[in-house]
Amino acid sequence: MRALVTGATGFIGARLAEKLAADGHEVIAFGAENTPIETARRSRLEEQGIRIEIGRLEDAALLARLAGEADTIFHLAAAQHESNVPDEYFRSVNVGGTRKLVEAANSAGVSRFVYGSTIGVYGRAVNGRLDESSETRPENVYGRTKLEAEGVVRSTAVVPWTIVRISETYGPGDGRLIKLFRAVNDGVVPIIGDGGNEHHPVYVDDLVAGLVLAAESPGAVGETIVLAGSEVVTTRGMIEAVAEALGKPLRSVRLPLTPLLLAAVVCETGCRPLGVSPPWHRRRLDFFVKRFAFSQDKAQRLLGYRPSVPFRQGARETADWYRRNGDL
Repeated sequence: MRALVTGATGFIGARLAEKLAADGHEVIAFGAENTPIETARRSRLEEQGIRIEIGRLEDAALLARLAGEADTIFHLAAAQHESNVPDEYFRSVNVGGTRKLVEAANSAGVSRFVYGSTIGVYGRAVNGRLDESSETRPENVYGRTKLEAEGVVRSTAVVPWTIVRISETYGPGDGRLIKLFRAVNDGVVPIIGDGGNEHHPVYVDDLVAGLVLAAESPGAVGETIVLAGSEVVTTRGMIEAVAEALGKPLRSVRLPLTPLLLAAVVCETGCRPLGVSPPWHRRRLDFFVKRFAFSQDKAQRLLGYRPSVPFRQGARETADWYRRNGDL
């Protein structure tokens, strides 16, 4: 395929671009370069001979040109962790940018458009197994705008499309879970609440394989599919697996959840009128609060998707990568 990967200087996008190129596909890696880690990913892609285009989703002319050179588009670029920006920024990037890219894809007549959405559209999940038909009730502007962008794809894409809701992703190159690895490696890990809330993490290479299947499988056209990992793991189980991967004794302290949630609400409420980013907010507690467990029946049936990396194995490979790169 001739693939355009947006968000290619991000964690998932970079790994996808590398995999596609390694498999002999022609790749255009489109991304931003606003942080040192994005610059490092750009350099790594260039070292592998992958073509890089740096730009913004607001640039309709650039999107039209790049879409015209591709037959398959993987749209992973998004505003997600930016702080101290108005809600309209998220809407402009996640909804407006997706609309522009879909329009470019329509004009170019690409053969497949794969949109990378998020399990954040489910909001604060309840106990029980979720699937693609479960109620969506996003709780923050990122989840809301990603859900709106799903609607844009369904309503405006003329070309064959697939929406993939991506679960918590980790693995070599991840810049987010490094905080947990460092906490386990260097000191005492706070466990907020009882640590029994569930996660359904997906190792990045399993996810990338699923994204490629979504682009190649005829049965995926016009479908929304959740891609998660091979097992459901509790927060405490994840922390214990990281300690094992690092060869460290687990040193933890349990903190009560309710006072910290109240403090986050107060901090958010007080900072909002001042136009400053709250140093403590509810999203920081999501790791200890939200419960996610997904049925993989649809992904298996339509894509033949079968993730193979359990969290303990993935944690070991991630820890090895962090050590090789001097992150621990």
